[in-house]
Order: sequence, then structure tokens, then C-alpha cells
Amino acid sequence: MMRNFIVTIDGKSYSVGVEEVGENESLTETRTVAPVQTAAPKIAPKAVASGEKILSPFPGLIKNILVADGTAVKKDQPVIVLEAMKMDNEITAPCDGTVTFNVAKGANVETNAVLAVIG
Repeated sequence: MMRNFIVTIDGKSYSVGVEEVGENESLTETRTVAPVQTAAPKIAPKAVASGEKILSPFPGLIKNILVADGTAVKKDQPVIVLEAMKMDNEITAPCDGTVTFNVAKGANVETNAVLAVIG
């Protein structure tokens, strides 16, 4: 039986279908998969510039940087794509100004890491 749910993430609603698995169904094969470890690019942290900071809302991977460093951006303009739990999340500018990035594409970040500064 399929059950439908509406999930809201960062103000966007998604319709999700989830299939219910009955008690009579059993797992026929069990596999143990070793986790794959990939090294994040080594990037020397920059000194944080003064201005409005863009913080990471959760841990994740910088999948893409949508504007060039030093570009003038408008409030709510997407500037970074942060992947977390296999979902792409657009991180937007909190105000108008010039963006200076503190991270690079491919970097892993923790919650509250300074991703960029709008000055």
C-alpha cells in the first residue's frame, strides 16, 4: 500500500509517496557494505571578512558555488548549493552586497561554518 505525505523543507513543499512493507515480507539478502571514504580538498581557511555572514544551516558538502567570488548579489539570491542527506539545498544571500566565499566546491562543512560573507 502506498501512502502519500507532504514534506516541507526550507519553505518548499514536496509530495512524497512511501510504500508500506507488510509483516509477511522478509529481506532475502543481507549485504555489508564498507563505507567509502573520500578526502575533501585541502583548503586553507581564509580570514573571515567583515559583513553579513552566511552560515551553514547543517553539515554537508559544497556541491556548487553559483556566483563568482567578488560578485554583487541581491538579497535572497542563491549563492551556494549545499548537499546534505543526498538533497541539494540552495543557500541564499541574506542581504544585498558583494560576496566573498570562505569555502570551495567539494569542501565538507559543519553546522554554523562561515560559508561566505556579504560586505
